[in-house]
Amino acid sequence: MSTVHPFRPRSGMPWWRRLSIPDGVGPRLSLWLATQTFTGLALMSLAVYLLTASDLRSRQDEALQQNQTLLQHLLDEHRVAPVAPLQRRLDDFLEIHRDLRLTLRDAEGRALYDRAVHAGALGVDARPQTGRTLVFTTPQGQEATLRLDTRADDAFVRRLGMTLMAASLIGALLVSVGSMVLVRLALVPVRSLVEQTRRLAAHRLHERLDGSDQPEELRPLVQQFNALLERLNRSYTQLEGFNADVAHELRTPLATLITATELAMREPGLPAATLDRLGSNLEELRRMAGIVNDMLFLSHANSGATARRQRVPSLAALARDVADYHEAAVAEAGLQLTIDGDAAGEVDAALLKRALSNLLGNATRYATPGSSMRVCIDTIGVGMLRLSVTNVGKPITKDHLPRLFDRFYRADPSRAGGADHHGLGLSIVAAIARMHAGAPFATSTAEQTRVGLTLTGGDLPASSRRRWRRRRSKSAVVTGMH
Repeated sequence: MSTVHPFRPRSGMPWWRRLSIPDGVGPRLSLWLATQTFTGLALMSLAVYLLTASDLRSRQDEALQQNQTLLQHLLDEHRVAPVAPLQRRLDDFLEIHRDLRLTLRDAEGRALYDRAVHAGALGVDARPQTGRTLVFTTPQGQEATLRLDTRADDAFVRRLGMTLMAASLIGALLVSVGSMVLVRLALVPVRSLVEQTRRLAAHRLHERLDGSDQPEELRPLVQQFNALLERLNRSYTQLEGFNADVAHELRTPLATLITATELAMREPGLPAATLDRLGSNLEELRRMAGIVNDMLFLSHANSGATARRQRVPSLAALARDVADYHEAAVAEAGLQLTIDGDAAGEVDAALLKRALSNLLGNATRYATPGSSMRVCIDTIGVGMLRLSVTNVGKPITKDHLPRLFDRFYRADPSRAGGADHHGLGLSIVAAIARMHAGAPFATSTAEQTRVGLTLTGGDLPASSRRRWRRRRSKSAVVTGMH
């Protein structure tokens, strides 16, 4: 049966629908507005261009008609006059109207007057003209061809078209950039909301989304989400309370059973088979008691308990104490253990020893025999420390890395020692990190696997250290869990 992923977009879905809200709305809206703007401006520019060209053509036709009327009067005045005075009058007329060209032919087609012939003498451009032509017949039966030079108007129309097209493109670009800026500014509250939701986790369900800076349309969604967080927090608190209550109630009967089993094993005359059975039962009872104690510790940690801080001058010395405790197991696995780095800070020494012990135990179980392990102690920022254990072994896949710190989770239950450990060691490391206002981390490559935690409490300036002491005096104290 195939698995359905309701929130995964189908492969056939258009790319613009697969864009996320913060990253997709801006480009998509900008592209849409730019397309609309360019289309609208292009249509308006086309209308202006066509109207202007039509108006110029009308003006040209009107100019031809007016000049035809003037030429008609001029020719009427020289019906019987010699040709030479007529040519001079025509030259004077066309000298004033330099954008006109006139050709006059008789009924047999002979040229009586041609502006191009006299152009050189008059200093007029006689190149072939492009423009509008009007042909008419004079009262003397002559054929007159009047041509209006429209090169200037044509150049103006071309410049107008290019200007309008450039204005459309620039306008669309400005609208696109402006809309993208406005959308990004409008999405700042949404990005803030996304960042707030990203920081939510099971141990931070008491936090609520801040909807004060959100648009009016998103505030109901923020309120509903906060109501959902309230219900989840209530359920999670009840679940943690139930776990704590069950663990607490199981401690007494388990202690009673362990004590009774130990006393029974001391009775004289018991058969060897009975002693073996009682010893096996005692081992399982102690294992169950360890699970119960660990569950009770996790419940207290997840309910908001914080670490009891004290000045530790050398974390390397603390790590050496933990390494001495694991010396036999490390030697039995054929491993070499080194401690790199040192730092000082205000931490809970007992909790930190427990976290390092869990990390060393986990690394010892899964390290390649004959390889080396390292305990690394680093200062990664002002008041921030990082402790980690590195070992060489089978790499952990990316699918398992995010779940390493879940309760009862084993990346590979078939690995050595998996049946002897209940999967709470790294969960306790994560809880201790949170109790120190830090976080756990894990990385794994073919060369090495590194698991550790970051925590606050490293050496600070004097003013910051006083703030830490004041905060420590107000912190809750974890008792009976070390």
